[in-house]
Amino acid sequence: MPRGRLRVYLGAAPGVGKTFAMLNEGLRGLERGRDVVVGLVETHGRPRTAELLDGMEVVPRRTMVHRGTTFTELDVEAVIARRPRVALIDELAHSNVPGSRNAKRWQDVEEILAAGIDVVSTVNVQHLESVNDVVQQITGIPQRETVPDEVVRRADQVELVDMSPEALRRRLAHGNVYAPEKVDAALSNYFRVGNLTALRELALLWVAGKVDDQLDRYRAEHGIATTWEARERVVVALTGGPEGDTLVRRAVRIAARTKGADLLAVHVTRADGLAGGDPASLARQRTLVESMGGTYHQVIGEDIPRALLDFARGVNATQLVLGASRRGKFAQILSRGVGVETTAMSGTIDVHMITHDEAKRGRRRPSRSRAALTRTRRRAGWAVAVAGMPALTAALIPSRDALALPSETLLFLLMVIGVALIGGMWPAIAAAVGGSLLLNYYFAPPIHEWTISDPENILALVVFVLVAVMVSMIVDVAARRTRQAARAGAEAELLSTLAGHVLRGEAAVPSLLARMRESFGFRSVTVLERRPEAGQMPDDQSDPRAWRILATAGGEPCTCPAVADTDVVIDETLVLVARGRLLDASDRRVLEAFAAEVAVALRQERLRDEAEQAKPLAEADRMRTALLAAVSHDLRTPLASARAAVESLRNTRIVWSVDDREELLATAAESLIKLGRLVENLLDMSRLQSGVLGPAPQLVALADVLPRAIDDLGPLRDRVEGEISAEFPDIVADPALLERILANLMSNAVRYSPPDRKVLITASWHVDQAEIRIIDRGPGIPSEAHERVFMPFQRLGDRDNHAGVGLGLALSRGLAEAMGGTLLPEETPGGGLTMILTLPLFSRAHAVPAEDMA
Repeated sequence: MPRGRLRVYLGAAPGVGKTFAMLNEGLRGLERGRDVVVGLVETHGRPRTAELLDGMEVVPRRTMVHRGTTFTELDVEAVIARRPRVALIDELAHSNVPGSRNAKRWQDVEEILAAGIDVVSTVNVQHLESVNDVVQQITGIPQRETVPDEVVRRADQVELVDMSPEALRRRLAHGNVYAPEKVDAALSNYFRVGNLTALRELALLWVAGKVDDQLDRYRAEHGIATTWEARERVVVALTGGPEGDTLVRRAVRIAARTKGADLLAVHVTRADGLAGGDPASLARQRTLVESMGGTYHQVIGEDIPRALLDFARGVNATQLVLGASRRGKFAQILSRGVGVETTAMSGTIDVHMITHDEAKRGRRRPSRSRAALTRTRRRAGWAVAVAGMPALTAALIPSRDALALPSETLLFLLMVIGVALIGGMWPAIAAAVGGSLLLNYYFAPPIHEWTISDPENILALVVFVLVAVMVSMIVDVAARRTRQAARAGAEAELLSTLAGHVLRGEAAVPSLLARMRESFGFRSVTVLERRPEAGQMPDDQSDPRAWRILATAGGEPCTCPAVADTDVVIDETLVLVARGRLLDASDRRVLEAFAAEVAVALRQERLRDEAEQAKPLAEADRMRTALLAAVSHDLRTPLASARAAVESLRNTRIVWSVDDREELLATAAESLIKLGRLVENLLDMSRLQSGVLGPAPQLVALADVLPRAIDDLGPLRDRVEGEISAEFPDIVADPALLERILANLMSNAVRYSPPDRKVLITASWHVDQAEIRIIDRGPGIPSEAHERVFMPFQRLGDRDNHAGVGLGLALSRGLAEAMGGTLLPEETPGGGLTMILTLPLFSRAHAVPAEDMA
């Protein structure tokens, strides 16, 4: 069954019209005869949005009860059973009620897509996981409902619903977004112009990144190599020379002229050896590039200008920055140089030739080995052999009577050695044979005949040929060894880059694959894993069903080894496959080194996943061990006190007075209250650490919660005093959890306060948050130990058995943070400890309620 298509309307803030646009698309689909249903849409009381639902089929929601409250959620089974062509599902980042089929709505959507149903959904940029922390910095409001970026990036279409901050604020002021009583708070908090502008920029940049990915994929799939100037990308070419820092800084300035431009640095390593790059300089320049927000790349290329342009076109670069040649004037006469060649072949890519202090000073390091026999060198050797021997003969004929044959032979031998040095063995052998014939015809008596009268002359010519051939072979072997050494140097440089890549912690598989694709010029590189059932297939090498893609980089990935141009077997189940070109044996050795590192990275990722899965188990085991130790230590006193009081009351041989009986009953009651509180704290701490205990925030009046928390103290309630102003604003909190926090804090304060001093409760508010202070006059805590009191199963000194298991403060802080608040200790002036509980007010966290963030 083909997978359904996902379309997402992305907005920068609530109220820009995402749900409105989604419903309009659904109506257009109905008009075209498509089967469209509403899976779930939140109108938030907006009449114009609700009007669009008239006449549309709505799949009934599933009703759930959680903590005595009834909720409605998307009914995934009902949508799949209905099997429409398109389902409209609002609020992709929504968190489902505990106990639902899936924890998140985007997981519900994945199931519906897998059933072959198209889905249209909505999400705000603040709910994307990658920018969640940035949004909190901008707005001051944490967004607890998030969706992984990859879920939205995989969408077939992402459409930005945009609106200027001023227009959105006008909509808000006109009552088109929230109810009138929420408008003022929203305008002065979340919907400030600065907030909306920053969120709008985040949304635009995120969508631009998505569009870049789509464009790169389209160009790769259609084999488009020409540059499309959709976005500025500046490539700076580095040689490792002293001018590199100047080039990088100039390229940064060029990129900075266009907001959002990318900076890439590239170093080309010759296939036949390094082009003179200093590894230390390259490492320093790489650090400089990355510190300025750019990326560093390395490729291998026989022809440096062509390799530079291939890389630039591959990344869709618009500008290329090169340094002016450091070669001298004479060298520039002999060869045009990399800069001129690159500019001539650049096409639509703008090339910047940057002058620097090292220009035209000549190279300060050895250049490419002259013994490396390139095609140009071999052609030059043949040219010298063909033209040089006749020229030498013509030059020696006038002095034929003055020179003896041995001298003439030595001059011809010198010419042959010169040919060998320039062009290698075969041109030199040809020159030796031709030279022997010329010597015989023009210089060995009888002249102008192919015969030789003197036997010594025959020996001289034979030795001449043998020496010439031997020298030619030695020169050729030396040239080949030099070429191999240069090639090994290039491979070592590439492997050194790989090692540095790993040491810097960049061993993620996609990053390694991207480096591999760049270095070898592949169109795509993919890691395939054999499925467990593949052994049953007759030809699993050419069957895509036998393999699954673990990671890929570049264009269209290979789905099985048989369709790849190059493949490297990593182990019994993993294969690295590449598409684009075939590799020779030496390149394959380097590729195998990359493949081995990919295997290590995969193992590391899987070990990290296993460690993450084992972490909760280890934490649970640690909690269980600490719990057993704490319970065995701290249950004894209240349990013994309650047992002693009950047994005394049951003893019929002792006649207790009314006062004694009341005292024993009070002791038993107090001990049982301590035991009950201890058990509740243990259970809540366990649920909190395992993630099961989740708050249900709502508007709470502190004046309603505080009396109940004081009553929970039982006989100790009389040692607490406090009064809350009737004008105190509502707090955003879970009332049950807030009551537990206050009861724990007051119990802890009473325990350490002197009997004649009461615990004082005060409350105040400041703009967008409330502060509740629980003040005692006990011995206090040293400032260096403030954080230690919040560790579970810890007590300062661990001396008093009646102090509980040290969970009260740890649990209180955990519950406070779960509700978006904080709990901090502070020294009480004059002695003692003050616990400050901070919670959000309505004006901060619920000016834009969580359910309205759609």
